[in-house]
Amino acid sequence: MRLFESLKKKKFILLNIFLTLYIGINFISGERGLISYLDKKKIYEELENKEKMLTKKLKNLERKISLVKNNDYDYLDMLYRENFKYGTKDEIIIKLK
Repeated sequence: MRLFESLKKKKFILLNIFLTLYIGINFISGERGLISYLDKKKIYEELENKEKMLTKKLKNLERKISLVKNNDYDYLDMLYRENFKYGTKDEIIIKLK
């Protein structure tokens, strides 16, 4: 009986402790908590890096397409030689890759 009487007297303190624990646990590990925030931040940074890489590849491809459309003979010659392993009798072809 003494336990119940002391709990009735201290229910405000117990309610505050319970609410503080509840808010603290949700702040750290909840759906919108600190751990979730750090995971989402990491994913966001990875996606930003991937976007930068894809943007560079796109610009490179656009440059190559513009060279082909403008009939840049040096670039076309390079493509023919690279893809078809073409060369004259006097040339020595060395593959560096």
